[in-house]
Amino acid sequence: MNTIRPILADNTTSISELKKNPMAVVDEADGFPVAVLNRNQPVFYCIPAEAYEALMDKLEDMELAQIVQDRECQEEIEVSIDDL
Repeated sequence: MNTIRPILADNTTSISELKKNPMAVVDEADGFPVAVLNRNQPVFYCIPAEAYEALMDKLEDMELAQIVQDRECQEEIEVSIDDL
């Protein structure tokens, strides 16, 4: 049974085309993600390094925001710099 998966990128290419000339595929996408397809199904996404770095920064920000929310109702503890 084949599952139909959504393609979450405006640019697509086949694995065969990616193997022929990977940098051409990346260049043609103008900095946007490329869905790599196998038998018309997305198998992975190829994104430029800058986009990946921005994505990782955003995820880290979201994780830190969640930690802040979880801790905002905790009791504060007074600490002296001399005790450290």
